[in-house]
Amino acid sequence: MVELDIQIPSAFDPFAEAKDSAAPGAKEYVHIRIQQRNGKKSLTTVQGLKKEFSYDKILKDLKKEFCCNGTVVLDDELGKVIQLQGDQRKNVSNFLVKAGIVKKDNIKIHGF
Repeated sequence: MVELDIQIPSAFDPFAEAKDSAAPGAKEYVHIRIQQRNGKKSLTTVQGLKKEFSYDKILKDLKKEFCCNGTVVLDDELGKVIQLQGDQRKNVSNFLVKAGIVKKDNIKIHGF
């Protein structure tokens, strides 16, 4: 008989990288994600900014720059997360790099 090497596909976890980022020596990434709401509505979330930054000031500048509404949410596992209305992933990424808050190499954009 011939033995076959069969690989069973496992479930894909899109947040696996975020969980591993607490490992020693790992880069601190800023994760920018999109969450689908009802119909065409969506939310953009920004997670992983350093704690010494003022989230409220960053949010105020983002809202003013992109003419959208947003809020800062306190999550038990993830800490403070910025939420913005609409698909603002590219805009937020460019803003954070241009403002000097995060380097381009430390940003991960998730979503379709």
